[in-house]
Amino acid sequence: MALYKIGDRYPDYKNRYFDGNDLKGTDVYLGNTHDKVGSVHDVLISEAGRIRYLVMAMGSWLGGQKKVLLPIGRCVDAPTESRIYLRDMTQEQVKQLPKYDSDMTVDHDYEERVRDVYREASAETSVPVEMSAPVEGAGVIGLTRPAPAPMAAPAPTPAPAHRPEPVEPEPVYDREPDLYEMRDRDHNRIRLYEERLVADKHREKVGDVRIKKHIVTNEADVSVPVQKEKVVIEVETNLAGGTRVNAPDARIGEGDSREIDVYAERPDIRKETVAYQEVNVRKEVEQDVVTARETVRREELEVDAEGNPAIDDRPNRHPNHLEQR
Repeated sequence: MALYKIGDRYPDYKNRYFDGNDLKGTDVYLGNTHDKVGSVHDVLISEAGRIRYLVMAMGSWLGGQKKVLLPIGRCVDAPTESRIYLRDMTQEQVKQLPKYDSDMTVDHDYEERVRDVYREASAETSVPVEMSAPVEGAGVIGLTRPAPAPMAAPAPTPAPAHRPEPVEPEPVYDREPDLYEMRDRDHNRIRLYEERLVADKHREKVGDVRIKKHIVTNEADVSVPVQKEKVVIEVETNLAGGTRVNAPDARIGEGDSREIDVYAERPDIRKETVAYQEVNVRKEVEQDVVTARETVRREELEVDAEGNPAIDDRPNRHPNHLEQR
């Protein structure tokens, strides 16, 4: 299941998740010793938009600026102290967490390595560590504060039978609520979920346009007026009485001739290349509106009461508290 950096998925994440505040940069302390171990570098959310991990940059006193993942279920926020407490972990266990790089893809195998460290830490703790008084009174800046586990038993208190399941279950995370569930047992809050359509857009290549020239042949006719000369010979016969030739050397015989030059125009047909058209190629952006219709669901609260108990139904929202969306 893909995980996303909160700022990449939702640029307005401060208002969407944290009531205008920013969790990044908040110091992280161990809940049992109050030792500072790092600060929040980023937040990872699932495809459904639910916070799954805080990315913590470890302090130099723990071996350098190594980044690790903190499952949200192990994090308790103390708004009055502007810090995050990490439950049930020691410095040595934090050091064992696999390194996280901002450009890496968090796959199932990597998450299993992360979960194994927390599972081992939980197994080593026979009795859950009780959070200190300031942490118990904390009310999470933009996060739901997970309450400390009961002292009498290590197993988490079962959720109320009438608590609705999330509309979009994420089985990988739902199987380990101790690591990923965001809960507020102090008020037995029942979270109601609804589906919303999220409109987004992305740019994708839809095709190629190739422009090239090709030769088209056809038959063309051209007319050229031409002139040509011709020799016209007119012969007059039956002269009256004939014509007397006085030249002493006149005789009948061969050898008397005339030359006349005769000219004619011949057409010169040739081809020449000329530009007949100019083509301008450019791209234009057209605006369009795509409308989608989907069926969305919402959970509503049902209260079953036996007898005549007094029920006070009132809104209850802490100004610094924001439920997971």
